[in-house]
Amino acid sequence: MSLLELDDVSTGYGSFRALFNVSLKIEEGEKYAIIGANGAGKSTLLRSICGLLRTENDKIHFDGKPIGQLSPHKRVGLGISYVPEGRWVFPSLTVNENLLVGAHSRRSGMWTVDKVYELFPLLSRLRQRQALSLSGGEQQALAIGRGLMANPRLLLLDEVSLGLAPVVVEKIYEAMPAITSSGTTVLLVEQDVGQAMKFADRVACMLKGRLVLEGVSGEMEHDQIIAAYFGV
Repeated sequence: MSLLELDDVSTGYGSFRALFNVSLKIEEGEKYAIIGANGAGKSTLLRSICGLLRTENDKIHFDGKPIGQLSPHKRVGLGISYVPEGRWVFPSLTVNENLLVGAHSRRSGMWTVDKVYELFPLLSRLRQRQALSLSGGEQQALAIGRGLMANPRLLLLDEVSLGLAPVVVEKIYEAMPAITSSGTTVLLVEQDVGQAMKFADRVACMLKGRLVLEGVSGEMEHDQIIAAYFGV
């Protein structure tokens, strides 16, 4: 039984359809990346998994249980944590307070405030700073740390590298092995194809709301990926 299963998921925003018949399976402990251009439906897919967009109940299963109609906070309680695109931190709260907010579900596990500071030492020095005053890279580290504070079985990361300098992106990705070695399954949405391919066990490409390519990252040809990415 896969940790996460999507079966023919179609959803969107009001009358606008953004996903068309998406099916995929992610195994526990896997590193899975979804690539694609802007507007491909990647973020919509993550929002459907975390509950910000509802689907038919039996279209999404987590650990064998249907969750398509569960609220986001109930999905957090099951072990699904979402780090949204754009580094959505609480600007008026301190770094430490942001992390404590992430622990509201009280799920047991290894991730504590101290463990997050070990993962991202730069945050430890900034723990009493308001999140508003942090750089983009610091806010991204904080957003990921807050997501980990829910002690998720499945961590959804939306556009980790968006708007960040390459050196900052490298620092963020250097922390990933410590996350996955803890047993956390990671589903990553990423426009940076190179980073996604280096990180993931398996990669899927989305185009216009559909999955158009899926495979083991080390076995996929460059031309194949480019063709799927741009639809040529």
